[in-house]
Amino acid sequence: MRRCVNILWKTRKAAGGKGLTCTRGLALSKVLQYSKINNTRQSVNPELESDSSERRREKRKPSECSVLLFPGQGSQFVGMGKGLAKYGNVRQMFNVAEKILGYDLLSLCLNGPEEELNKTVHCQPAVFVTSLAAVERLNHEAPEAIEKSVAAAGFSVGEFAALVFAGALDFAEALYAVKVRAEAMQNASDVVPSGMLSVVGRPESKYNYACLEARNHCKTLGVENPVCVVANYLFPDGRVIAGHLQALEFLQKNSRKFNFLRTKRLPVSGAFHTVLMEPAVESLTSVLKKLDIQKPNISVYSNVDAKKYMHSGHIQRLLLKQLVSPVKWEQTMHAVYERVQGVEFPETYEVGPGTQLGSMLQKCNLKAWRFYKHIDVQI
Repeated sequence: MRRCVNILWKTRKAAGGKGLTCTRGLALSKVLQYSKINNTRQSVNPELESDSSERRREKRKPSECSVLLFPGQGSQFVGMGKGLAKYGNVRQMFNVAEKILGYDLLSLCLNGPEEELNKTVHCQPAVFVTSLAAVERLNHEAPEAIEKSVAAAGFSVGEFAALVFAGALDFAEALYAVKVRAEAMQNASDVVPSGMLSVVGRPESKYNYACLEARNHCKTLGVENPVCVVANYLFPDGRVIAGHLQALEFLQKNSRKFNFLRTKRLPVSGAFHTVLMEPAVESLTSVLKKLDIQKPNISVYSNVDAKKYMHSGHIQRLLLKQLVSPVKWEQTMHAVYERVQGVEFPETYEVGPGTQLGSMLQKCNLKAWRFYKHIDVQI
C-alpha cells in the first residue's frame, strides 16, 4: 500500500546527524553508524513504488483496512519486551537505543527494577521502543496488517511511535527527541509539586467546575497561579485531571460533591499536558527543529485536536503544543471510527505494553472494539 511496508522505523544515515548529541557526548550521526539497519523510507524498486501508488489509489473497504494504536506512559511493566527479541530487527533497535540513551534499555525493560522503569526519563523511551518492537512482531505474524494499515494514533509519547510507523520520523531521531522530551518533562515536574488524578464520573459531572473550585481552594492556601485542569479525555466520563498536589487532594476529598464515582492518583511525577510543562517546550523545540520530518504515508491523528497531521511543519508545531495541551483521546477515537450505520469497521491493533487503549476504545465505540486485537510484548 505504501513505500514503507516493512520495518518503517529502520534507521537512516542522516547527513551530519543534524548536530544532535547524546548525554554522553556521542553525536547522533555516530550513533547511526553503529546500526546495521538500513533506510527504508526510499523505495528499493521503482516498479514496486509504481505498483504501490496504483494500490493506494484503489479505495479499500473498511474491513480490508487496519488501524494501529500506540500506548503512552503508564503502560510500562517489568518484563515487557521478553517475547519480542526473537523477531526481525528488535535487538538491533534496542542496540541503537542503548547508544542513544547511554544505558541498556532492554535490560531495564526485562529486569527492572520497577522504580527505575517507572521514572519518566526511562519509561517514555521504553514504551516508545517496545511499541515499535511490537510492530515487528505484528509484521512477522500478520504482515497483511501492516500492508493494509491506513491510520495510526498514539497516546502522548505514543504519538512519536505512530509517526515513526507512518514514515514521518526516523526511529533513531525520534528516540532522541523522546529522550530529550522525557528529561525536560521530568525537570519541569521537579520545579512544582504536582501530579495527575484519574477520574471516572457520571454524565452530570462538571469537571471544569470541579477544577475551578480546586484552584480557588489552592488560592486560600497561598498557592500562586494554581493549576488544575482536565489533561486527558479518555472516554465518556473518563478524565485525567492534572495540577498542583493541593488541588488534586481537594478533588479527592470532595469527590462526591462533584459526582465523581472513582478517583485515583496516577504514579507520575508531574502535571503532564498542562501549562506546568511549559519549561519543557524549549528543549524539545530545539531538537524538533533539527529533525528531518516528512509527511506521513498514512493518516496520523494528533492528540491536540484529534485531526490528521497534514505536513512536517504541522507535526513539529503540534508535538510541541501537545506538551501543554490536553490529550483528546476520546475525540480521536470518534474521529477514527465514527461512520454511518452499516459501514464496516477496520481491524485495530494495539501495539505496545498494556491493553489500556483497547479498554478505552471499548468505552468509546463498542462496535469498533469488536475488531480489536492486542499484540503482546511479553509472551
